[in-house]
Amino acid sequence: MDNLKVILVAWVIGGHALLGYSAIGGWPYDEVNEVTFHPGAETVLAAVVGPSGLFFMGTFYFMAGIFTPGSIERKGRRRFIAERLVRLGVPWVVSALVVWPTFVWIAYNGAGRDVSWWQAFTDRDPFLDSGSLWFVGVLLVFSVGIALAPPIRERVITPRAVVGMTVAVAGTTFLTRLVFPARSGQVGDLHLWWWPQCLGMLLLGAIGGRKLAERVPDEIYRMTRGVVIGTIAVLPVAAAMMGVLDLAKSAEPFLGGLRWQAAVLALVEGILVVAGSLWLIGLAQRRLSRQGAFAEGMARSAYVAFVVQGPILLALATGLRPLDVPAEVKAPLVGVGAIALSFAIGWFVTSRRGASARSS
Repeated sequence: MDNLKVILVAWVIGGHALLGYSAIGGWPYDEVNEVTFHPGAETVLAAVVGPSGLFFMGTFYFMAGIFTPGSIERKGRRRFIAERLVRLGVPWVVSALVVWPTFVWIAYNGAGRDVSWWQAFTDRDPFLDSGSLWFVGVLLVFSVGIALAPPIRERVITPRAVVGMTVAVAGTTFLTRLVFPARSGQVGDLHLWWWPQCLGMLLLGAIGGRKLAERVPDEIYRMTRGVVIGTIAVLPVAAAMMGVLDLAKSAEPFLGGLRWQAAVLALVEGILVVAGSLWLIGLAQRRLSRQGAFAEGMARSAYVAFVVQGPILLALATGLRPLDVPAEVKAPLVGVGAIALSFAIGWFVTSRRGASARSS
């Protein structure tokens, strides 16, 4: 699980770097970027990397759900909630009120736009934008809800349960996006359009609990592996048949509303997030089970790396504006640099924390 967490965090940071230079957007640097990918290159990237964007965040919630019931049981509800308020709530508040508007202000001024810090704070859509830390804010809400609810009874996850959760996530996602289309903004950057996926995966992880943490059953592992590979292989062909060759121009009908395109996207997301999360956990258990000192340090650094990635990405992209190279070169440079710096900061912070704990 720790090894998989490192890979997922690095993948998310790299993905945000790419989105900052894309025409379709999805990361705030796209509001001020100086270059963008060639449409053909962006289409290829969307085919290769895009499907992961439909389910990687759900996988984080799935992993959190696996360990949540045991954590509540060990610590008790009051201590669990108090620790979550500190670990998740404090970073979100600091990001939304200070860090994120500051680095958005830096990015805008680096692009030559005369924007005050106060404008960067109050004029953001959505208000109280926290950058990538929307994830921890929503996880805090869900975690407190699970802690206050009746205990979740763990049980074995069956293929039938996998199919049932897929249908539930797809259906509720489609219904939610009738009101809150994908990529819409809400106060606090709550990503309400993604809540069915995130909550569904958190609950599936909590239901599977320690049994899933030990091993995803072979039958489910093989089934989900086939579903994920098959879905990802079919997606580019299906997109071409539907005429989706320029994502920036073709995305709107898929984002929400009473449209067949929105229903298709909700179904694909439901399939990928449920099957993809189970497959990734199973794959990690079978292929990533070894952990030396370096891998252990990287795992320890992963949460801090996730927290600090936003300002680092914006700072690097702003600093590289004068570099006259195409987006196909600049985006990977920003991504690799941000991954390295984010994990380096995480390593430094967690190593000092560990040293302080040992000395005390």
